[in-house]
Amino acid sequence: MTMDSRDLKVKICGIRNLEDAVIAAEAGADFIGMVFVPERHRRITPQAAKVIVDGVRNSDCPTPRIVGLFADQVIEEVAGIVEFCKLDLAQLCGKESVEYAGQTGCDVIKVVHVAESATSEDDAGAGARMKEYSGVGHLVTLDRYVEGIQGGTGKSFDWEVAASLSQAGQPFLLAGGLSPENVFEAISMVKPWGVDVSSGVETDGDKDHAKIKEFMRTARKAAAKST
Repeated sequence: MTMDSRDLKVKICGIRNLEDAVIAAEAGADFIGMVFVPERHRRITPQAAKVIVDGVRNSDCPTPRIVGLFADQVIEEVAGIVEFCKLDLAQLCGKESVEYAGQTGCDVIKVVHVAESATSEDDAGAGARMKEYSGVGHLVTLDRYVEGIQGGTGKSFDWEVAASLSQAGQPFLLAGGLSPENVFEAISMVKPWGVDVSSGVETDGDKDHAKIKEFMRTARKAAAKST
C-alpha cells in the first residue's frame, strides 16, 4: 500500500446506505467504511453492504476504496464477508494479531488505541504497536482507547502523541472525535497520512451530507497549507 504524507487521505466511516456512500465519494473521500462489528449501532448486514459496494462502483462518481470494520471476530467470518462484498480493506478494531491480519484476504487497516495516559514523551506503547503492523505493510489508524468499546470511539486523545509519532516518520490515519470544526487544527498539528471520521459528520445519528462536504473541504484546505 503506497503511503505518501504529501497527499492526505480521508475516510468517511459508518456508512449505512448507498446515498451517503455516493455523497462521500462525490465529495472526494479516499475510503468509505462500513461496520460489521456486532452490537455497534452502525452495523449493517453483508447483504446491505454489498448493495452499497455495487452501487458505488457502478455509479459515475470516483470510486473510493471500500473498508469493512471488524473486531475480534472469527477469521472465517471476516474473510467470508470480505469475499462476499468484494471489500478492498478490512479494518481490524480489536486485539487481532499480525498473523490474523494476514488471513483476511485483503489489505488491512489495524486500529491502534492510544491510552488516555499517553503523552508525547511516553506513548504508552502505541508507537511499538504501530510498527508491528506497519512493518509488514499494514496501514494503521490511531484512535482513543475507551474500555469496552471496539471500533470507533468518537472521542479524541492527546494530539501531541500523534504529532510525535508523525514526526518520527510513522504514517497513520488519525481518528477519534474529528469534525468539520476541528479537523483543520488536527491536520495542521499532527500532519497525519490521513484522517478518519464517522460521528463527526452526523446529525442525530445519521450522516449529514453538508457536514461530509464541509469536512472534506476543510481537510483538503488544511493539507494544502501543511505541505
